[in-house]
Amino acid sequence: MRFHESHHERWFGPRKHGKFGHGHHGHRRFGRSWMEDGGESHGRRRLFDASELRLVLLKLISDQPRHGYDLIRAIEELSGGAYVPSPGVVYPALSMLQDQDHIEATGEENARKAFAITQSGKADLTANAATVKALLARLGELAATREQTDSAPIRRAMENLRTVLRHRLGGEKVTKDTLYEVAAILDEAAQRIERL
Repeated sequence: MRFHESHHERWFGPRKHGKFGHGHHGHRRFGRSWMEDGGESHGRRRLFDASELRLVLLKLISDQPRHGYDLIRAIEELSGGAYVPSPGVVYPALSMLQDQDHIEATGEENARKAFAITQSGKADLTANAATVKALLARLGELAATREQTDSAPIRRAMENLRTVLRHRLGGEKVTKDTLYEVAAILDEAAQRIERL
């Protein structure tokens, strides 16, 4: 994602060699996940609304001063890699927290901006302690689900299912009866798994 020059300099300092820092400032490029950007994609529910994301960021900043990409990486780790918020949602949230005087920039003038929590931010966290706990639990549940569904036997079975479906339904002579039978088998499997 490219930022306008003034926006980039506000968060990262001057550009170097015309790139987004040193290869995203030494961080790997964040791969797309099934819940990336916290947005609604393919009918999926938004993980956090704007106010919830701000509380998560504020909690992480209260633990230690952090840069924007540090926050993205921290949320990715808390979710087990299942959720990677984009700079396009994180930096506006940080701007809002600054406008609310909940965080303040620290560090050298020309360096990437790290943020520390203010007294106002601490008071906001205290007032919303229960909500913050629930939001972190949501990330933890996401990580647990990711770990379970990413286990080797499940990955193998899902890949096997994709292969069989592609092979069996990819021909030109597939009848509607066959499609209905396959759908019934998949529905039955889903119901059996749900009853486990």
